[in-house]
Amino acid sequence: MSAAPAHAGEPEHVAAQPQDAARAQAHGDPLANAQAEAEQQLHQTFTNLRFEDFGPAPVEGPLYQATAGGKIIYFAPQTEHLLFATVYDRNGVNLTALAQERGASRRLKAIDPAKALAIGPVDAPTVIEFTDPDCPYCQALDRYWNAKAAEGKPVRRLIFFVSGIHPTAAAKAEHILCSPNREAAFKAAYSGQTPPVLRQCAAGHDKVAADAELVARVGVSGTPTLIADGKLISGFQQAELEAFLDRHAKPALAKAATDAPR
Repeated sequence: MSAAPAHAGEPEHVAAQPQDAARAQAHGDPLANAQAEAEQQLHQTFTNLRFEDFGPAPVEGPLYQATAGGKIIYFAPQTEHLLFATVYDRNGVNLTALAQERGASRRLKAIDPAKALAIGPVDAPTVIEFTDPDCPYCQALDRYWNAKAAEGKPVRRLIFFVSGIHPTAAAKAEHILCSPNREAAFKAAYSGQTPPVLRQCAAGHDKVAADAELVARVGVSGTPTLIADGKLISGFQQAELEAFLDRHAKPALAKAATDAPR
């Protein structure tokens, strides 16, 4: 179904004619012939990979592609199998990632940045963040952003609240949105502080409801979920966030070098 691309620098292995092909042809077994031909084609197509085992998969019939929670999945209706897989073409192109990025681009059109709770400097790199005050990974992500800001790598976070996972998330999100200093209330909530009385207001209640509708429309199923440079990031994926910050730091460093007096 799929094969991972070889890493740069790996030696190429040219596979010999599989022995199964000769045996199958000699016995004239159509199914064995089909398997042997498929194995031979696999070796000839991906010559830089070594395969130890080969045999029929439990999946039969056509495969269809779908999106669930921002992730690409594959469905085989004939055998009722659901595949969480990554599909590569013969050139090593990750077709699953490309499909996921196209889906994220479409979902971006449903998001109005002006309706987000904005946290961070206006001129900093921007991320869209779907978050939950009671989500421990969201709290860890907030600590990560705070640490990066202390290193001189701040981001502009466009916050939308996910309130359907933890029972008190909606009330805490409303409290944040109803507070006079919403950023301070956000920081307090994500550091684990819960005030004796949670603030309530019509505007905050309506905003939490609007965010819930957006979450359903965009297809967010877990927290945190981020969109950075048009790419969907599910969960607190620190390596991907580091790469995002590095991409934006390099142009800034180049500009600083250009503007420096000579």
